[in-house]
Amino acid sequence: MRNIMIIASKEIREGMRNRWVLATTLLLGALALTLSLLGSAPTGNVGSGRLDVVIVSLSSLTIFLVPLIALLLSHDAIVGEMERGTMLLLLSYPVGRNQVLLGKFAGHIAILAFATLVGYGTTAVMLVATGNTIDAASWYSFLVLLGSSILLGGVFIAVGYLISGLVSERSTAGGVAIGVWLFFVVIYDMALLGALVAAVGHALPAGVLDALLLINPTDAYRMLNLGSGGARALSGMGGVAEHSGLGPIILVAALAAWTAGPLALASLTFSRREL
Repeated sequence: MRNIMIIASKEIREGMRNRWVLATTLLLGALALTLSLLGSAPTGNVGSGRLDVVIVSLSSLTIFLVPLIALLLSHDAIVGEMERGTMLLLLSYPVGRNQVLLGKFAGHIAILAFATLVGYGTTAVMLVATGNTIDAASWYSFLVLLGSSILLGGVFIAVGYLISGLVSERSTAGGVAIGVWLFFVVIYDMALLGALVAAVGHALPAGVLDALLLINPTDAYRMLNLGSGGARALSGMGGVAEHSGLGPIILVAALAAWTAGPLALASLTFSRREL
């Protein structure tokens, strides 16, 4: 455990030197504040609280931005250090490869968690400071948003490690990471929407729809945050949730599995790779 924490602190220090921590925090905070200021109009029309509207906006922002940040943080974690020769130096110390990977994961998830908590938390503080009344249910939904956003980031950090362990060049890892981001965030949902349109009004069986949503971690995240609570009335996921058997526990478990699976595969790939 001590070795893992040492490597995690190393990743955090490197992130601070590279201005990753500052850049991601400022980016998330600025976009979150902008969306909260621009997205308050629907509250008077549908009777939803101000924070519920913010949750819808932040969920959409998270789906596009957090996976990209996570992949940029992690795509060269293995292959980049191998190219620079620092991985060989690191493994010359009494530390195992699994400890290296877990330490990197802990450091990167800490960077992403700090940026998310500060960036999105600033929005909640602003709402309270301006005198908005927020009920307990909305606060609970906001906490779920924060936790699931960090978990979604963990999914794509793990996927980035897997990419980094499979390719032989840093530039290739970057290209594959962008392709993975495009597939999960853009292409998959477009293909799913096309399939629903091609069905000409015939509803998919609930089990099939649930499986299709769980295959994509961003859809599981979307269902978790937009398919329940006050945000449900403000998004199209409310109608999907009515015909779905996916509860919060299943959706959180799916995100956790999406993190553990790629991380385990990355560990296996890294352990078999020659330096």
